[in-house]
Amino acid sequence: MTPEAIKDHLKQVKYPGFSRDIVSFGLIRSAAWVDGTIKVSLALTTNDPKIPMHLKGEVEKCLRVLPGVKDIIIDVAVQAVKAPAAAVQGNLAGNAAAPKAIRRAIAIASGKGGVGKSTFSVNLACAMAQVLTAQGRPGRVGLMDCDIYGPSVPLMIGAHGRPEIDGDFLVPLEAHGVKVMSMGFLVDENTPVVWRGPMIMKTVQQFVQNVKWGELDVLLIDLPPGTGDAQLSLVQTLPLDGAVIVTTPQPAATQVARKGGLMFQKVNVPLLGVAENMSWFVDPAGLRHSLFGEGGGAKTADALGTTLLGQVPLVPSIRSGGDCGVPLVVSVPQDPASEVFRDIAIALLKTPARA
Repeated sequence: MTPEAIKDHLKQVKYPGFSRDIVSFGLIRSAAWVDGTIKVSLALTTNDPKIPMHLKGEVEKCLRVLPGVKDIIIDVAVQAVKAPAAAVQGNLAGNAAAPKAIRRAIAIASGKGGVGKSTFSVNLACAMAQVLTAQGRPGRVGLMDCDIYGPSVPLMIGAHGRPEIDGDFLVPLEAHGVKVMSMGFLVDENTPVVWRGPMIMKTVQQFVQNVKWGELDVLLIDLPPGTGDAQLSLVQTLPLDGAVIVTTPQPAATQVARKGGLMFQKVNVPLLGVAENMSWFVDPAGLRHSLFGEGGGAKTADALGTTLLGQVPLVPSIRSGGDCGVPLVVSVPQDPASEVFRDIAIALLKTPARA
């Protein structure tokens, strides 16, 4: 049996709490068949002692059913999640240590692409900055763009250039009162990011550990769609205070959004609520049209046992604001859609902060 055949068989083994398998996560260092003995070497990065033991058992169970197997030798190399002075350590149980300067860390996720999650994240971050500035706490919001393959946050928030370096730390760019870090700042505009899992995991860890965020009341993390490398890295590296699921009303989006919410529940991350985007469109005559159906956000919230935070209408100015780098909540703060973002921001800022 070839190493490739062994690895192909091991695709049945999922990383705990995720739909991705250990092969696609890049955790298999080597695999070999020698006279009926299968030898497999795994490389993990985690501080949870239960993960290596669980995976070792699952790998052995998976390989034991292969014909002709006499013995199985599994070597598991475990590397702890390390950080500089901030001592950021994490695991899938969600009880990691975090930079004390970050009082709240909230993930913005969707499960499905195309629901306007990054647009939502940018407007929400700017709304939070407005609320905190009014309270005399400016510069206390961070936005971390974890969409490694398609970083759109720099365009939408109007932040351009390269981050400065202060010692071992990158200094985030700032726009509209929000501190921002994105892969879009680190690669050329026309350069595609063609990376496998381990490189994505390392980048997410560095965005948490090696960025000079300073004192933040809240760090929003804009996640890519799905339940893959970026999500795994985040929950390993930073203890999340909660997650917000963004969806549009139609079943094609809500069904995947529920899966995204269940992923966070499996790794003990509280769901703070569901936000319904593109809920309706109002034509020039003042008539409301539910272009993507109705009630999907509320149904998703009910299915996940959480609340519907708000419904954001489909407004052309939200799109145009993202294209020119001036989000709607900044350009037209009195717009009804801007009010929705601020209401959601106020609700999320009431999330209990770390002591």
